[in-house]
Amino acid sequence: MDISIKYNPRLVEKKIYDYWINGNYFSSIPDDRIPYTIIMPPPNITGILHIGHILNNTIQDILIRYARMNGYNSCWIPGTDHASIATEAKIVSLLKEKGLSKEILGRRKFLSFVLEWTKKHKNIIFNQLKRLGCSCDWNRIQFTMNEKLSKSVIRAFIDLYNKGYIYRGDHVVNWDPEAKTTISNEEVLYKEQIGILYYIRYKIQYEDNYVTIATTRPETMFGDTAICIHPNDTRYYNLKGKYAEIPMTNKSIPIIQDSYVDMNFGTGCLKVTPAHDINDKNIADKHQLDIIDIFNDDATLNEKCLSAYRGMDRFDARKKIIEDLKKFGFFVRCEKLKQKIGFSERTFSIIEQKSSLQWFLKMKKLSISAIESVKNGDIKFYPNELKKSYFQWMNNIKDWNISRQLWWGHRIPVYYYGNGDYDFVVAENFKIALEKAKFKTKNPHIKIWQDKDVLDTWFSSWLLPVSVFNGIVYPKNDEIRYYYPIEDMVTGSDILFFWIARMIISGFFFKKSKPFKRVYFTGIIRDSENNKISKSLNNSPNPIDLIEKYGADAIRMGLILKTSAGKDFHFNEKICLQGSNFSNKIWNAFRLIKSWNIDENENIYESSKIAMLWIKNRFYSILDSFENFLKEYRFDESLMILYKFIWYDFCSWYLEIVKPNNKIISKVVYFNTIFWFENILKLLHPYMPFISEEIWNIISKRKKEEALTISSWPKKNIYDNNVLYCFERTTKVISKIRHIRNMINISYKESLLLYVENKKDNKIYDSIILKLSNLTKIISVSKEPVNISFIPFFLEKDKFYLSINKNSVSRNNIVHLEKKIKYFCNLLSIIRQNLSNDRYLKSVPRELLLKERKKESDTLEKINNLKKNLEYIKKMK
Repeated sequence: MDISIKYNPRLVEKKIYDYWINGNYFSSIPDDRIPYTIIMPPPNITGILHIGHILNNTIQDILIRYARMNGYNSCWIPGTDHASIATEAKIVSLLKEKGLSKEILGRRKFLSFVLEWTKKHKNIIFNQLKRLGCSCDWNRIQFTMNEKLSKSVIRAFIDLYNKGYIYRGDHVVNWDPEAKTTISNEEVLYKEQIGILYYIRYKIQYEDNYVTIATTRPETMFGDTAICIHPNDTRYYNLKGKYAEIPMTNKSIPIIQDSYVDMNFGTGCLKVTPAHDINDKNIADKHQLDIIDIFNDDATLNEKCLSAYRGMDRFDARKKIIEDLKKFGFFVRCEKLKQKIGFSERTFSIIEQKSSLQWFLKMKKLSISAIESVKNGDIKFYPNELKKSYFQWMNNIKDWNISRQLWWGHRIPVYYYGNGDYDFVVAENFKIALEKAKFKTKNPHIKIWQDKDVLDTWFSSWLLPVSVFNGIVYPKNDEIRYYYPIEDMVTGSDILFFWIARMIISGFFFKKSKPFKRVYFTGIIRDSENNKISKSLNNSPNPIDLIEKYGADAIRMGLILKTSAGKDFHFNEKICLQGSNFSNKIWNAFRLIKSWNIDENENIYESSKIAMLWIKNRFYSILDSFENFLKEYRFDESLMILYKFIWYDFCSWYLEIVKPNNKIISKVVYFNTIFWFENILKLLHPYMPFISEEIWNIISKRKKEEALTISSWPKKNIYDNNVLYCFERTTKVISKIRHIRNMINISYKESLLLYVENKKDNKIYDSIILKLSNLTKIISVSKEPVNISFIPFFLEKDKFYLSINKNSVSRNNIVHLEKKIKYFCNLLSIIRQNLSNDRYLKSVPRELLLKERKKESDTLEKINNLKKNLEYIKKMK
């Protein structure tokens, strides 16, 4: 079979993926094997995947392929998330470009637009995952709005409501005026900005006195229901029990006392606006104050405000109100102030805190088992440090606002009748709701209508470990009993609270046990400007473009070598190039092996015997470390071990030793080489599945059940450390000789002699040194040889002398060495300059400082060695 000179991933990857799909290697049904289950964190259907998704799914694929090769019944469930607010925002924006709106279209037509978008982008996402090599069970595709999951969501809501965990209440919520919906605290991005603190006078009722308050939100004064002072603030004793008037209105509000007030901020007087600040709402509840919402849903001022400002945007109204306050003498002064402003993660509009009647889920009691399961190690986090953040959030958990004022999503299963906000029934569908309403009201002609709102996107996602196996609708079905709990969750650390914590809570509520055993948190991938790479920022390279350019294996490898549990890193396309170069290295090694001609009568050289013994022991020592790192979720370290083993041990040493000069190789050596190469492909497969499967199938014609993707993982074996030590020592000797050759430009064609003082090394390794260093002979001597020209070198306490032909040494060699010495002396000077700089020593991290000191000692050693060698060469002249 002809093997192409260069590895071409574009020709290979589609062919190999089709081979896997046709072989049905990724499907899973319950059987007598131990299950290993992963649920894909469902990407939003708001566009294509970004590089963060590629990293996340690569890690999942590594785990699932490793488990499959270890004999587990591996089940990886792919899916997508309907992402209600993000998707609706996208569609609204597209409609706006066409001069349309969702209100013009109506709910039904609008949702048909969304469904069309959904279908298109689901296919795009799944095709991207296949291009990446994801070995998902494509018979189990889930979508958070499909019929099975929707039924689970409705049943979960009803169950939680019936048990008293879901309630309707009026609370101050985060309001997105662009999307016109509530959003959770976790969906608010805070940015520090320079704002303005305004000082405004409020007249004391029935007096000529005024009290000055300081606020950043003068436009909300029409929603003020009190002025609050600290009980211990002696400056305002005279105001106790009095009333103040809101400027430019005839409305009076009480002056109250509460220890919440910060006496040192502003004037120490706080205007209380309960509808638009959560802390003010707490004060209002405590003091039984009115709650006045002064904003429309788009953050314009409503009818509760003076007519001059009604319908104005909040920021335009602020400017106008300040002008009028100045005009009427209520404005005192203003000053700049650093403040954190909340922005919607999806629409980037500035969040408004707003009192609103919403649906909430009580979380405190539900969280108890979820806290305990992580605390006692029943659920493990990688990295473990994230447990601290988890406990901090869980111990301070607030009720979850689960309703959203959107059209795309799971419609809340609540049906109203009558005129009151609390005249409703909760039911699975309209028919059941109607019967409930008739029974409740004793009115056979009652009319009902469903709540217009939908549930928070995360309300469907938090159920996934249970709902994907229909464990909420059918709690004792065979699949939930077999696959639950899942083994590993792989996700970004940024959704620890959004998703992971909530899934743990739902697992214990619906199944009375943990939903998964371990959680691996990837770090955040950032761009060159340190921004998080995300769809919303549109700052990710197109993964398909990268795959087209470098190949999927190269992208996977580059990302894994950069990742470490929970640690952020910056994406650079160079990592893909490293992966591509590694693919080519593996391919070229394979081509070299296949270029040899087998001869049963060919002798097995002593060097090949040693190489075969060594590669066996080296493989098992590598396997041991490789698996230990993999099981500890240190993917970067396990891959780096394998990378070095393939590049250096197998290619640079083993293949160079056994490589025949005449392309004719012993049958034993050839098949030994193939055997270890196949084992290497097995280790490589979870990381770089395409090239490993392609080479596996070229090596030998395989039956369907012999595909690499379902082959058995190599078993651990004992290995001889003495063999490893002797061989490593041998390679060091060869490297020293090669270094000397390079240093003084001695051709590799020129054969040399090596003298060893009181040689103790095992002579069987001499054959390797002779071959790879091009030596005529290795001679043992009792002392430094005389009457020959040589360059000495040390290996630990042993001394070696490499014979040099005087005639091969020229003036150019001396100049070459002198230039090297000068270069390293300059480098040493720069290093020492840094190390003598007090400012540098105080500012640089300790880890970097240690590296710099190590660099200093290494450079000094190089200079000394070069100077010694220069002396020997000068003597030869």
